[in-house]
Amino acid sequence: MSDNTVTEWAVLNDAHEALRTAVRGVAAEDWDLPTPCAGWTVTQVLQHAAGDQIGFASFITGGPGPSENPFAPSGKLDGSPLDMAEEAMKAAADAWATVGEDVQEVSVPVPPGKLPAPLGAGACALDAAVHAWDIAVATGRPSPLTPELARELMPVATAIVEPLRAFGAYAPALGAEDGDDEVAALLRYLGRRPDWTA
Repeated sequence: MSDNTVTEWAVLNDAHEALRTAVRGVAAEDWDLPTPCAGWTVTQVLQHAAGDQIGFASFITGGPGPSENPFAPSGKLDGSPLDMAEEAMKAAADAWATVGEDVQEVSVPVPPGKLPAPLGAGACALDAAVHAWDIAVATGRPSPLTPELARELMPVATAIVEPLRAFGAYAPALGAEDGDDEVAALLRYLGRRPDWTA
């Protein structure tokens, strides 16, 4: 699939490009590698990330949700991983393309269930971007999460992540360390070690 939908939501476009880059970089033999998401393989992180993008789309459009529970991914893919990612990102991008920046309440699959449009689009972007990082570092690739994108996503994270920790969606925040840049600060806030290795 090459028909990538671009929206007016620059942060979502950038996050989708990060996820696309991460998925393209996975070698055929690397899909079963461990990731920073404890107990999950690269395949399972992709399934989760794709399911979340479809989830955001379905809350906006009323269309079908993901075909399996994003929080219990099977680890088995039927088709091309990149096609799966592209289909999910296109669904999310198409849905967000219908939402204006001034909309005060957009239905979203994260607490409290409705968010102002900029925060909702940011939540969708945060999910894609952090899982792009998970996939990239698990497979020994450079981080596709840039300092600029991390800077945009940090206020989103601080606004939405705390209630999600109670559901196990994010680990407890880690303390800041000397030398942290914007990417490291965001990752630590999301409970991830910036220097994670398998």
